[in-house]
Amino acid sequence: MSNYTATGRLHEMYDTQQVSEKFSKREFVIEIKEGQYPEHIKFQLVQDKTALIDGFRIGDEITVNFNLRGRGFVKNNDTLYFTNLEAWKIEGNKTGQRAGGAAPQKAAPIKSDDDNDLPF
Repeated sequence: MSNYTATGRLHEMYDTQQVSEKFSKREFVIEIKEGQYPEHIKFQLVQDKTALIDGFRIGDEITVNFNLRGRGFVKNNDTLYFTNLEAWKIEGNKTGQRAGGAAPQKAAPIKSDDDNDLPF
């Protein structure tokens, strides 16, 4: 299949799963804000690629390069189909490696006149 890319904020990361003796996978979700509602897209890393997400934190902006994979599986005479978005490259600023060498700082909350206890 052709290579695809998606850019968004890292929303969720899961631990690596050892599915069988010879197969391991790790899943993660990015949030893409397009249109009125955000989309949450789940990707899969397999085998030696499971560590690609290491060093990223929830909220980091990342670009995922992935392949579209599909397989059929016969169970009880019914064919079930699975589609996976198999990531093979992740780009972005890893935690501790941000531009300028410093980790981002939280902005102070903006206060309005309604936030004080003054009687006038």
